[in-house]
Amino acid sequence: MKVVKRLEQDNVEQEKQEQQEHPKSESTAGFIRIKKFYFVMLLLLLVFLTAGITTFALAFGDEKVVTVGSERQEFDKLYTAYDTIKQEYFKDVKDTKLINGAINGMIESLDDPYSDYMNEEEAGSFHQSISSSFQGIGAEIQEKEGHIIIVSPLKGSPAEKAGLKPNDMVLSVNGKSLQGMSSQEAVTLIRGKKGTKVDLSIQRAGTDEPMSMSIVRDDIPLETVYGEMLDDGIAKVQITTFSENTTQELVDVLKDMKGKGMKGLVLDLRQNPGGLLDQAVNISSMFVPNGKILFKVEDRKGNIKEYKSNNTEGTTIPLVVVIDKGSASASEIFASAVHESAGIPLVGEKSFGKGTVQRAQDFPDGSNIKFTTDKWLTPNGNWIHKKGIKPEYEVALPAYASLPFINPDKEYKLSSSSNEVKAAQQMLKAIGYDPGREDGFFDEKTQNAIISLQKDAKIEANGVLSGQTTMALMERIRDLIVKNDTQINKAIEVLKQQMGS
Repeated sequence: MKVVKRLEQDNVEQEKQEQQEHPKSESTAGFIRIKKFYFVMLLLLLVFLTAGITTFALAFGDEKVVTVGSERQEFDKLYTAYDTIKQEYFKDVKDTKLINGAINGMIESLDDPYSDYMNEEEAGSFHQSISSSFQGIGAEIQEKEGHIIIVSPLKGSPAEKAGLKPNDMVLSVNGKSLQGMSSQEAVTLIRGKKGTKVDLSIQRAGTDEPMSMSIVRDDIPLETVYGEMLDDGIAKVQITTFSENTTQELVDVLKDMKGKGMKGLVLDLRQNPGGLLDQAVNISSMFVPNGKILFKVEDRKGNIKEYKSNNTEGTTIPLVVVIDKGSASASEIFASAVHESAGIPLVGEKSFGKGTVQRAQDFPDGSNIKFTTDKWLTPNGNWIHKKGIKPEYEVALPAYASLPFINPDKEYKLSSSSNEVKAAQQMLKAIGYDPGREDGFFDEKTQNAIISLQKDAKIEANGVLSGQTTMALMERIRDLIVKNDTQINKAIEVLKQQMGS
């Protein structure tokens, strides 16, 4: 059996390790048949795993064998339910369906949004994410109180371009309600082949009506580190997720930035949903002095293990880290490590607040369970779960950065009235086309503002907001957000103070 140890925001990954298959033992008298024997073994295995038989470790490759007892009285009720359904239900039910249902029921009873049972298809999507290469919309999601919530869209993804925001609630996919679904079930519906379209219904905080989004799936970029030189010897580097090759990508980008005269670094972790723990450890160690604590892990018995920086080269370059409410899990490990153990300033907004560790266990049939095993704590022993990390320099983006997506497939024209028109009016004003009002009613002044935009964008000037006009409007807003990035500007200001300039 493969064991994948994860520290994640639902679709985030951790390293894999091989584990020997459990030796078979004799079944109880009530389970003479082979099918029933397999059913018992799977359930007993799950119970032992959820009881924490295997321990969390950063190292991988170790082999363990778990010996499972053959008689457990607490399963008598389960055996009776199984036999009753198999013998007396009005139609035949496949053994696999009952087994999967029993496992799924146990996982759901944990009431933990980060624990899931995944069937073969869902587990396939899960493993696909480990390589960071898949086709879909590129958004990290989680299940929360029966709802599917966006943690953050990935940089350059169709989800980001469409305007999905952290904490958006996904109500339905292609008309199918996600109410009560697990995150993996939702992922299976949202993902699909490149070039195909998926229709989402989104509820955003502060809006009365759901928004409709049509997003064309694409290849999700493998690249996770992006760097550019700004003025005054300052480099800005963004890490979008902690994936398999992120450490090496960062080393290469920093080498390139140093060659271009880097004297200070702004590290952007906004919208970073987390990822591989070993990558977070390696990257944190690049900026935390050797031997200093990066984070701690606390198990169910209260035992605490410390993980320390393995930095043997030392890093002296001035650094500021930018976070927001889309920074989660491994991102938060990095942010708290450099802040508490290296005194590096944090700028932006309070982070997501994901302070638990997950492990994933594959079954021989290709299905999978994922469950929480430990808490992780900051170097100072703080548990940030559901609290997040508060930066010392709190800076919000401009209000127009949070405006909702406008569906380009819909048409808005004179006398239209809706929340989408209201958002369009606010966008128009932000980019310099004054619509005269921002209450959602499409009047002549709004029409004239649209016509001005269309002329500048060399689009048919018909005064109707749809298609190319809608896309041009949202592209200009995105450009404005990048140009007037208040959080990055503050980080540069703080960094310059460190650099003494």
